[in-house]
Amino acid sequence: MNFVLTGIGAGLVSALLTAVVTKATPLAAVLYLLSPIPVLIVSLGWNHRAGLVAAAVGGAAIAAFLSPLSGFGFVIVTALPAWWLSYLALLGRPTENGAIEWYPVGRLLAWIAATATLTIVAAGIISTGGDYATFHANSRAVSQAFVNLQFPQGAPEGVDAQTREDIIDWIARLTPFLSAQGFTIVLTLYLYAAGKIVFLSKRLPRPWPEIAKMRLPRGAGMLLLVAIAVAVLVPANFLGVFGVGLAGALFTAFALQGLAIIHDRTTGRAFRPMILTGLYVLLFLTQGILAIALSLFGLADTVFGFRRRSGPGSNPPPPTLSS
Repeated sequence: MNFVLTGIGAGLVSALLTAVVTKATPLAAVLYLLSPIPVLIVSLGWNHRAGLVAAAVGGAAIAAFLSPLSGFGFVIVTALPAWWLSYLALLGRPTENGAIEWYPVGRLLAWIAATATLTIVAAGIISTGGDYATFHANSRAVSQAFVNLQFPQGAPEGVDAQTREDIIDWIARLTPFLSAQGFTIVLTLYLYAAGKIVFLSKRLPRPWPEIAKMRLPRGAGMLLLVAIAVAVLVPANFLGVFGVGLAGALFTAFALQGLAIIHDRTTGRAFRPMILTGLYVLLFLTQGILAIALSLFGLADTVFGFRRRSGPGSNPPPPTLSS
């Protein structure tokens, strides 16, 4: 019964953190962002069944005090992604010498990207009742607010009406791409933070992985091409939304791998703090433009495995998605 009681407690805490968003204050927004952490902690520190209990209890609590749709949204958007990633993180299989081979971090990152995409699409379907036209109208409203902020109407440097509409429509269609990018980073940070908390409390079953040596599976590169093809060929429905979102999520995952390569290759170097500080400052100042180079860097490492050939102690070849 230990995992049941722990799961109930975590579910109630997560539900409370979710429910406070109705207060519409900055503090409430911050607390809402922390709502998946309790589910992650109990799933990693006790076992994945505790995470399922937390998901069920949290969803039931929100359904009772807010609305059934809100409770369902909590389960789909907050609890189940946290439980699923924790479940994958603790997968392991025995080797011939009796040790345990834990789930590779690179493959886990690929699943983070896929989970972020599925969550974004599911949230869009739930919030609009499955109506793509409503989803696109909502995306256009957000895009229009952004364009009006950047190019105020009537300003000397403003753009003409047709160009404005084209920009609004283009950004609206990119909304799933940008949303999946952001959610991939958020889920990665959630899993890292929860894993670190559980590891420091000595409840994490697996040893702390060498994150800097992670590499996405080779199939992730092919999956990126498929996502782009789906986004181009079927743009005006939720399948196209999934393609656009998956492309953005995988783009971010490869960029994170690019960062990991630099962390890996600067280990033990005298100027490592200066290099990493400069890298993150540039990444912030360029507003993500540097992320394109990092993503291509990570993609090249997955496809060609140049770290594997760069000297002793390099990583083994990346796994395929099916292995």
